[in-house]
Amino acid sequence: MIHSMTGYGRAVKTLNGREITVEMRSVNNRFLDCSVKMPRAFSYAEDAVKQKIKEQVSRGKVDVFISVNALEGENVKISLNRPVLEGYLAALRTIASDYEVRDDISVTALSRYPDVFVVEKPEEDEKQNIADIVSVTQEAIENYNAMRATEGAALAADLRAHAAVILRYVEKVEERSPVTVAEYRTRLENKLREVLESTTIDESRIVTEAAIFADKVAVDEETVRLRSHLSQMESLLSGGGAIGRKLDFLLQEMNREANTIGSKGNDLEQARNVVEIKAELEKIREQIQNIE
Repeated sequence: MIHSMTGYGRAVKTLNGREITVEMRSVNNRFLDCSVKMPRAFSYAEDAVKQKIKEQVSRGKVDVFISVNALEGENVKISLNRPVLEGYLAALRTIASDYEVRDDISVTALSRYPDVFVVEKPEEDEKQNIADIVSVTQEAIENYNAMRATEGAALAADLRAHAAVILRYVEKVEERSPVTVAEYRTRLENKLREVLESTTIDESRIVTEAAIFADKVAVDEETVRLRSHLSQMESLLSGGGAIGRKLDFLLQEMNREANTIGSKGNDLEQARNVVEIKAELEKIREQIQNIE
């Protein structure tokens, strides 16, 4: 099974009195680039989330959004920080007395000063929180991978269709190749006879030299290698996994063979066949960019 690098997955779970939501989305990228955005109070879980994603995703720019909401009021204790409050009061009264300004001290005003209140929260079980967040992340990854697998299957089908078209044109190249070689050989023989008309030279030598040069326009080796590359592509698609980089390398090799075929002959029909092959290879290149 192959995966697309673009996908989306979401999961929501209620665990230990908290609703945890994890959303994932990704686009194409040469390597894995994972970014996690989550509440600052739970930032200690970020590394565990990234590690879980790395275990199951190889490439792509992955953005992860996590929210954690308490379903019930947490057992928070708020008390006055009396020494700080009394210090503020004393300072304010000194201002009013020494500078003869109106004393308008109020509870509301005092409550806005820093450290007037002491907020005590129950101690967090960080290990449990990490386990809960990672659990929901795993479910989001499964949904995300399911979507990527569906798109990956469509990409594989499209690549196979383009490969089939290329194979048809390779067959046309192979059918035309003997004719091209024979025509080129005949032209060479005639040209050699014309050039060497006033020179005494063995006729068999002309034929031999023409045959040697004519062999240089034969494309048997290139078509064999091109067929082999197409077979390897099918093996990669059937095997699945993270094959994007391998396909990219294979495509470079196929382009090289197509270019060699195009440069070997001066035949219009072969040139048309090569143009069609290269057009299909370009379509494959565009699709490979989406494969993990």
